[in-house]
Amino acid sequence: MDENRLQKQIQFIVEIDKLKKITRQTSLMDRSRKENDAEHSWHLSVMAMLLSEHAKEDHIDVFRVLQMLLIHDLVEIDAGDTFCYDEAGNAGKLDREIKAADRIFNLLPADQAHYFRKLWDEFETRESPEARFAAALDRLQPLLHNSRTQGGTWREHHISRHQVIQRNSPINNSAPALWEYAAKLIVEAFEKGFLGE
Repeated sequence: MDENRLQKQIQFIVEIDKLKKITRQTSLMDRSRKENDAEHSWHLSVMAMLLSEHAKEDHIDVFRVLQMLLIHDLVEIDAGDTFCYDEAGNAGKLDREIKAADRIFNLLPADQAHYFRKLWDEFETRESPEARFAAALDRLQPLLHNSRTQGGTWREHHISRHQVIQRNSPINNSAPALWEYAAKLIVEAFEKGFLGE
């Protein structure tokens, strides 16, 4: 057994426990509190298992989608969560997240550090069908939360229907059926006054 390798793996496992402390803007569907990043990643992973049949591309590698969803927000341990509609906060987001990815993934043994970083980069660039589907779920999940919490963060931050459509329309690129469902939720939210014009 390579003790140094195991120590690095354990160090990484201990480090990623911090994801449980990163609070997101999204409320739980029962509105009792905001969700954390670890809960978000778990929820997305279950969604991937259930909804993969709706992916536009046939035969996507669901395991690869799961891997991306489980690690995509680890960078927020250092970079923090940036609200998707916060233009100022999003301005430096990529630089903060790249720096975080360099530090966090390099806690691992070199081969695993390279593999995890490659997965994270794939998710960020959306170049593969798996990355596009993972990103679609990452957009759909908070939309579901907001539609079930009477507008949730949309109302809290005075988000318009146009902003929500612009943010979520890329779902159509990888899962048209999911976009069709999401678009109906957006219309309903607007009609109920949960979204502004």
